[in-house]
Amino acid sequence: MQRKNLPLPSVYRQEDSRDPNFVVSDMIALQNQALAWAKQNGIKDIGAPGQKRIALLVIDDQDCFTFPTGSLFVGGQSGTGAMDDQDRLSRFIFENLDLLWEIICTLDTHSPYQGFFPIAHIRPDGSHPDPMTNVTEEKVLTGQLLPNPAFANILNVGYEWLIKQNVYYCRELARLGRYEQTIWPYHGILGSNGHRLAGAIDQARLFHSFARGAPNICEGKGGNPYAECYSIFGAEIRSFHDGRPIPGTEKNTTLIKRLVESDMVIIAGQAKSHCLAWSIQDFLTEILTQDSDRKIAKKVYLLEDCTSPVVVPGIVDYTKEANDAVNEFRNAGMHVVRSTDPMASWPGIAQQLAA
Repeated sequence: MQRKNLPLPSVYRQEDSRDPNFVVSDMIALQNQALAWAKQNGIKDIGAPGQKRIALLVIDDQDCFTFPTGSLFVGGQSGTGAMDDQDRLSRFIFENLDLLWEIICTLDTHSPYQGFFPIAHIRPDGSHPDPMTNVTEEKVLTGQLLPNPAFANILNVGYEWLIKQNVYYCRELARLGRYEQTIWPYHGILGSNGHRLAGAIDQARLFHSFARGAPNICEGKGGNPYAECYSIFGAEIRSFHDGRPIPGTEKNTTLIKRLVESDMVIIAGQAKSHCLAWSIQDFLTEILTQDSDRKIAKKVYLLEDCTSPVVVPGIVDYTKEANDAVNEFRNAGMHVVRSTDPMASWPGIAQQLAA
């Protein structure tokens, strides 16, 4: 594969990835700049003959995760992780825009009353637990952390029923080898500034959309009050304690099919230890049910320098868990690459694009 990276357009500015106030304010101007840049560089529409379906899946690159002003900033061990990641990712999009067929950005989307937020739980004194508290089966059974009666009212379920569901939920997480339920800071609240895509990533995906005639539709996740949804492909727990399925927690089979049928899938986003890791894990599980030879896994590429783990100094550090997950994906046949390395140098890419 012989090619050079495309020149960065004038809309790219490194400082935008560190500015929570940066947004695309003039869509018409961006459209015109993208169209002119595409013409100047001979960029083809995705509908043109011979275009490979290379999908870029960007997990939860939202304001609440990508800036220190966000409620759940993913700083990684460097303290600037997500900001550095999104700068590299936006550059990658611009420099390889002629190869990317579509960009799918996921949006962690919540309401205030969900089972992983402080308001959904109460301590014996009636106060609400602090963020980063873990909910365990023992804590619920001993009354250290119980459901907030207001939460039961909102869900229109009995209080004792909800206690049983909380116990079951914790038990199932342990059985499936998932993280213990974490009470997170409020994040991804629909309608809030924190919910929107980070400005630099939004600009890059819109620029790509205009330049290549690509829809680049976002995918939402995480709206069910009963279940955490780290993965874009489905919720952590998908059933009630009485055996009924939890509505809205089923697998995202449409997106799975779309990605499986792509010629290549490139994955980046936040956080490396949680939403990105579990999304890839679910995708890998689905791949292995369809392809015992792991040919599909070999067309998946993780941009390791465009993702960071959850690290809260002095409280929790998920770096090891994130790195262990990446090693698992590599051992399964997926490729772990860097955005700063030319795509032409990536392992197996000549075969993928020639297929």
